[in-house]
Amino acid sequence: MTIEWRYTVQRDLGVLSLAGFLGADAVGRFTGAVGWAVARGTGPVVLDLTRLRGWSAGGQLAVADAAARLRAEGRGLELAAIPADGTLVPTGDGPAVPIHRDLAAALAAHRDAGAEQRAWRSDAWPSEA
Repeated sequence: MTIEWRYTVQRDLGVLSLAGFLGADAVGRFTGAVGWAVARGTGPVVLDLTRLRGWSAGGQLAVADAAARLRAEGRGLELAAIPADGTLVPTGDGPAVPIHRDLAAALAAHRDAGAEQRAWRSDAWPSEA
């Protein structure tokens, strides 16, 4: 099983939403989605995990790697609605990753980011219903 993703650009903020399970077989797809976000946005990226059913330790490390990749681009990564016990496997040398209880809280922290301007998604992204 892999993940589906959706990336939305707002003024000075990106929201990368994931659905599915972020395990070893999904890390490549996740890394590609992060590359999409790096190429098409500015400012911090909120990783919305509302629809994520879970993640493996390898998936969590991929998130930590994404934080480092974004930091190298002068951008930050923030997490919203993380699954399970609310922890992220630390890498020890990566940037701090702010964690928000849900997407609404993450967006509230960036009130001036504005409304959605443009969005992309993988083919099987779940409907908004």
